[in-house]
Parts: sequence; C-alpha cells; structure tokens
Amino acid sequence: MDEIFDIVEDETLSFDDKEEVKNNSDTSKKTVLNLYGENLSTKTYITNPAIAREEEIEKTILTILTPDKSAILVGKAGIGKTAIVEGIAYKIQNNDVPNAIKGYDIIKVNTSSLLGKYINENNDEELRINVLLKEVEKASNIILFIDEIHTLVIESRNSGIDFVNALKPALSRGDVKVIGATTLDEYNQYLIRDKAFLRRFEKIDVEEPDAKTTVKILMGSYPRIEKQTNVKLAYSSFVIENIMKFIVDMTSEYKRVYELGSRYPDNALSLLSKAFSYAKYDNSQFVTFKHIYKAIMNCKSVYSDVVKKEAEKFKTEFKEFIEKENVDLSDY
Repeated sequence: MDEIFDIVEDETLSFDDKEEVKNNSDTSKKTVLNLYGENLSTKTYITNPAIAREEEIEKTILTILTPDKSAILVGKAGIGKTAIVEGIAYKIQNNDVPNAIKGYDIIKVNTSSLLGKYINENNDEELRINVLLKEVEKASNIILFIDEIHTLVIESRNSGIDFVNALKPALSRGDVKVIGATTLDEYNQYLIRDKAFLRRFEKIDVEEPDAKTTVKILMGSYPRIEKQTNVKLAYSSFVIENIMKFIVDMTSEYKRVYELGSRYPDNALSLLSKAFSYAKYDNSQFVTFKHIYKAIMNCKSVYSDVVKKEAEKFKTEFKEFIEKENVDLSDY
C-alpha cells in the first residue's frame, strides 16, 4: 500500500477525526485501513474467542473461498457474531486455515469512519470508501469485516454517499471480500430490498447457543477475564463449572427482561464479568462468592423477581462455600 492520502477538512469530520488525522499526518502519513480499521488478525487473544462455533466458522471461510461471494452473519444481538469473525482471525494466527487465506488480515471497519473525503497524491478529491476499496484491492490479502452492515444502506440514504453501489463492482469481481454482521430484523428491514447487493453475499444464520454450550463458552472464556482484570477465580474446576451452570440457568430465556435482556452467551458473560468487577472494586485478588452474589443482586437483564429467587437459590446451593468464606450475604 504505497499510496499516501491526505485528509480534507470538511463538515463530515468530527473534532476527534481531525485531530487524529492531523497528529498522524504531521509525522508519518497513514492509509485509510491503518487509520480507521482494526486488524483482528494481529489482536492478542488470550483464549479462543469463538468456542463451539466451528460450524459457522467453516461456513464463513467456505463462502470467502467461493469466487464472487462474501458472507453475512445474521443472528440476534449478543449471540457472538463478532466472536465468530475473531475466531477466524485467531485461526489465521495459528495457521489453522486453508492455504488460500493463510497470512490474511481481517480488518474491522465502521460505516461512520468511511464518511468524508480525501485528496490523493494527484490533488483529486476521493470518497474515503473508494480509497479504502483501492487499498484492499491492491493488498489482495485483506478481508473486511463490517459489523452492523445494514448501516451501509442507512448512511447511503442519510449522507449522500452511496456505500452500497460503491461496493458492488468490487464484490462482483471478487476483488474485495467482506464479512458482514447484522440482526435478522435489520437484514429484513434494510438489506433484503437490495437484491443486487445481496446476490454478492451468502447468508449464514447464527443461532443462539443452548445452555450446555454456553457453559462451555464461559468455562473457556473466564481465563481471558482473569487476564484482563488481574483477578483470579480461585476455585476447583468442579466448583467453577457449577458456578457457570448457575449463571447460565439464571439468565435463561424465560427469565430475561422481554426484548431488553440480551441472549446467550452475552448475558451470561456480562454477569460473570460483573463479579470480577466487584472483586476489583474491593481490591481483591480473587473473586469470592460474595462478589458473585453482588453481581446476581445487581443483574438488570433478568426480571427483579427472578433476581430475588435466584439470590436465595444461590445461598442454598453454595451454602458450604459461603460459610467457609465467613461472609454474611444479608448485608448485600
């Protein structure tokens, strides 16, 4: 990517955008991809980010390997669509992908970051989206990840920049490969109307994992939370698994606040992470049953009467361990 581009001061840029570009252009100029994209293939993964998503990962990779096709992951919010893409990046890091995409970079970009214009080295104005596509085509080893891909349609209407039609030729030629993600409602509301755009994509349905799978995801994910918070969940594997089962059961479908509570695994992971936050707040090196109980009592994704029942159930189920820690949960 030898072409260097300068930013044009225009009304579509926020103050932060202008400052970021100014700071970068003062020293070493950057490409659109470097400036506005996040490289998931160089991100540090403490654990596999896509546990139990091998089927979806395989379907996505097969689609990317298909000439003239890109992929759209469609599923409810909070079920791990982004984690699937990170899982592919994780596999790329570990050379656990077909030879055709070994060494590829998966670059995450947001539609909002593609607003605005550039002046290229010939002093001509270009839309930022067009510059991005040129960079991707020139690199030939990049997969774009566009989360909430339906926003391409929304911004095409609101900003006057036709993102959809800008993408179509490159997608048709197979010069640019894209993984998009959106919910089924947004897919039906915004994307399905543009048949020509959707012909370039293969729809991959992402289902919410069941309770058993979500427990596996939590068991595989808590070491990452430990690393991020520098707090340990210092119980035996047997006890930790029972804690995870309790959290998953508490956040099951019919206990969630209707249309507000997120889904597996996001809601269970959020509750678990909250326990680590309480431990960190207490300057504790370890998550204790007190911290888990406080997270339960302050859980907002399930109904308040569920919280009360689950709190009592928690005290009964883990009574032996709570007594050993000599803590009075009635204070919380």
